[in-house]
Formats: sequence, structure tokens, C-alpha cells
Amino acid sequence: MHEQLTESVTPQSWTLVRRVLPQHTDHAGVMWHGSYVGWMEEGRVLALEQAGLSYAELSALGYEMPVVSMTVRYREGIRHGDLITLESRLLVSDGARFPWRCRFLRDGRLLADAQVELVLVQRSGGRMVVVRRPPEALQRALQRLRIGPQPT
Repeated sequence: MHEQLTESVTPQSWTLVRRVLPQHTDHAGVMWHGSYVGWMEEGRVLALEQAGLSYAELSALGYEMPVVSMTVRYREGIRHGDLITLESRLLVSDGARFPWRCRFLRDGRLLADAQVELVLVQRSGGRMVVVRRPPEALQRALQRLRIGPQPT
């Protein structure tokens, strides 16, 4: 059953559907923990692109969004062959920090959930400096992320 994400600023999740392949699993056929991280990154990157800004464009503007914290709660094993829906939502952000909530589902059943926090930094004189106000292009994309994906 889906639980409500009341702390989310996104009314509808950005979704990514993937089949668990052999390269995602350990020797026992269970999804390897590093695969979760890769899928969460893919989900965030695709959501940002669908919201109108690619990571390549953000980087070309001199900005990066590194992960500064991550927690994953594994509830049930994900196995080779499973068809998984990853739901990603942007949570309430406070300036330079951008928290995301990710949920791994199989047939609507919650298998794992995670929270990932990124910060916005800008390259400046060979250093990375935390930015409190996102550039205009990112502000527009964040607004679209908050609205959520629109039906096509």
C-alpha cells in the first residue's frame, strides 16, 4: 500500500521503471546495495532533465550538486528479474540543500526507501563554494520538479 509523503513538495512522484538484471545483483541474485544508489541517481537526473535542465547544462553553468548524505532502509529483498518502480520526490529544501525521497516498489509493495540530500555548489577559483540561491535555470527546473510530472 502507498503511504502518503506529507513532507514532499511534489504532489506526484517522478518515476523510473527498471528490470533487475544480473549486473545489479550479488552472487545470490539479490540486488546489490550499490545498484540502489545508481538507480536513485538515475531517477534524480532524469527528473531534472524532464523538468527542463540537464546535469550537463548545470555543470556547464559552473554548478554541481554533490550528495552530502544518504540513508537507505531495506525492507524486503529485490531479486534478479523483478520489475521495480522507483518513485522520486523533491522534499522541502532550505536554500542550498535539496533533499529527495526515493521509494523502490514491486507491484505497489514498498521494498526499500531512501532519503538523499544534495547541496548546490559553484566552482570558483579552483574551489567549490556552497550556493544559497540557485541560478535562474535551476530555479525554473526546481519549480517544475515541485509541480511533478505532467500527464502526456
